[in-house]
Amino acid sequence: MPTNRNAPPATRRRLGGWMASEEAHMAAFREKIANEARAHAGERLRTPAVQELARLFDDNAVLRMSLTRAIDEALESGYRLGYASIGELMTVLDHLMTYTPPFSEESLIVCPLNAFFDWPMCMPSGHAVFRDAAVNAHLKQVLNVWCDFLGGPHSCTHLDTSAPDGWFCDEARERLGLSQFQYQEDQPHWGFASWNDFFTRRFRADARPVAAPGDPHVIVSACEAQPYHTESSLKIRDKFWIKGQPYSLRDIFTPARLPLAERFVGGDLYQAYLSAYNYHRWHAPVRGTVTHAYRVDGTYYSVAEAEGPDPAGLNDSQGYMTAVAARAVIAIDCDDPGIGTVVGVFVGMGDVSSCVIEVMPGQRIDKGEEIGYFQYGGSTYCLLFEPGVIDHFVHAPPFDDDTPVVQVNAPVALAR
Repeated sequence: MPTNRNAPPATRRRLGGWMASEEAHMAAFREKIANEARAHAGERLRTPAVQELARLFDDNAVLRMSLTRAIDEALESGYRLGYASIGELMTVLDHLMTYTPPFSEESLIVCPLNAFFDWPMCMPSGHAVFRDAAVNAHLKQVLNVWCDFLGGPHSCTHLDTSAPDGWFCDEARERLGLSQFQYQEDQPHWGFASWNDFFTRRFRADARPVAAPGDPHVIVSACEAQPYHTESSLKIRDKFWIKGQPYSLRDIFTPARLPLAERFVGGDLYQAYLSAYNYHRWHAPVRGTVTHAYRVDGTYYSVAEAEGPDPAGLNDSQGYMTAVAARAVIAIDCDDPGIGTVVGVFVGMGDVSSCVIEVMPGQRIDKGEEIGYFQYGGSTYCLLFEPGVIDHFVHAPPFDDDTPVVQVNAPVALAR
């Protein structure tokens, strides 16, 4: 870890476009928002959920010590955080509860809380803080408050054609591929009732046809997402926190679902991540019957130490996050008995990251049918297959930043 206060921080690519790739842009954003927060701050925090988070650190000496040290470590390493204490950080979080991200072609930052946690969370003293169950329970309440704001009419601030901030200006429409989506240009905010309504926008009819709808051996992508990793010979338990981040089935599914996890020992996994610009709804990769559909509470800003102090934040810890982060698990018993059960694990990353399940056990679904969605926030997902099912994945590693996005409902794997 660098210790020279004047040393320029290393820059590693931030995947998915959720935050600016240049640390200078991130630092400028943090300082701008922090100045606004201080200018508008009253004598006390406004948001009860932020008040409770602040009280947790105030009352718990170990957590207070660890977060204070993490902030100090980040500052001593030369990072411009925009704050220098827990109290100043809480003032910023309180301010962000009514923040709506603008579009930016140069330095898009649509995960503002993540931007402020970015360095303390990956400092030596920060790892335990952001894994702590009480901290994550309080963060969930804070994020729910912001999600409620983003689901209301006051979040429509930038849903307009004003350049350069508006999400319907020429540059934004081109970047989003907005012509593929449903909207009403003659309506206020183009027919979107809120930021979350815009974020979870739907494709126009036939924009994403289902590949080989009658062939169960063609398994389709559950999300509009860029390939991240594939793995075979999955283990029931593995050291998911080490470099390389192997997948640990018992931890992904939780110990309470051990019989389900055991079906995938020796099986295969495909993981992909969603961009800030992508479609954020999930579709069934196969036709069959839903056998499990449940959410798992977990972390929001925990990263693997093995990645080191990491300007890419959560992006380089996506394998690790399948075992620790807030997520939804949907298992489908395929109509073709040779394919068996296919599972989608939909992982929230960072800000809000609400996982909304739209199906229930016992429900029959067609391949390509919508089964849930991510509300506002970063996200990654996995498909898991029983041993001996997959002949090959359509997209094979190595994957990099330039690997094309796999469209939802497009082929992602072929079964034997």
